[in-house]
Amino acid sequence: MQDVFTAITRAVRNLFDPRIIAIVFLPMLGSVLLWTVLAWLFWGSWTGGIAAAMASTTVAGWLEGWSATWVIDYTAAFVVLVGLLPAIYVTALLITETFAMPVIVRFVAERHHPELARAAGGTLAGSLLNAASGVAVFALLWIFTLPLWLTGVGAVLAPLLTSAWLAQRLFRYDALAEHASREEFARLVRESRGDLFLLGILVSLLLYVPLVNLLVPVLGGLAFTQFGLARLAALRRA
Repeated sequence: MQDVFTAITRAVRNLFDPRIIAIVFLPMLGSVLLWTVLAWLFWGSWTGGIAAAMASTTVAGWLEGWSATWVIDYTAAFVVLVGLLPAIYVTALLITETFAMPVIVRFVAERHHPELARAAGGTLAGSLLNAASGVAVFALLWIFTLPLWLTGVGAVLAPLLTSAWLAQRLFRYDALAEHASREEFARLVRESRGDLFLLGILVSLLLYVPLVNLLVPVLGGLAFTQFGLARLAALRRA
């Protein structure tokens, strides 16, 4: 657990390095801009499709009898907005993986682990497969836990836990791809599964802090890279 808090502390300090400052806002702002444009272009289609699906239900007939069909339109808009939140987060993580992680891994390795040899156990294809499978599982988790959003506690815990799972799933691979062998990567993930998830929770908690949440994708990349390379260095020393 000490390694988790050390990784977070170092990641926060790293945010003020010029190389990191140059990319820190890119993922989240890029994702928000992308989905804002898409929502502007397709809002009518998205809400219209959901409203049309709801119009064929028994509830719609009951609402029509009460002259309350406006509830369907508002519900459709709410569903779209709820769907945009994970879409923005996932897109920000993917932008971080693609553009920021190479910079982050190079920076952390040079600054904190210059002696760490590269085993290149990861590949571009492996990274893409890991991202695709991770996002697919996250989407299923999000859909199945959506009813929990209607409860007080579930509305906080469900997105927190699913976001934490996705963050550790995506970042652990890219953090270690250049330096760990396949065997080392498998062993580190197996032995550090609990700490990786805890780190994901701590990073995901910051999504609830206004303005700070803009830094979360890059901060997460830094934290997982700090954690992964430190554990790898310790494994090799042992």
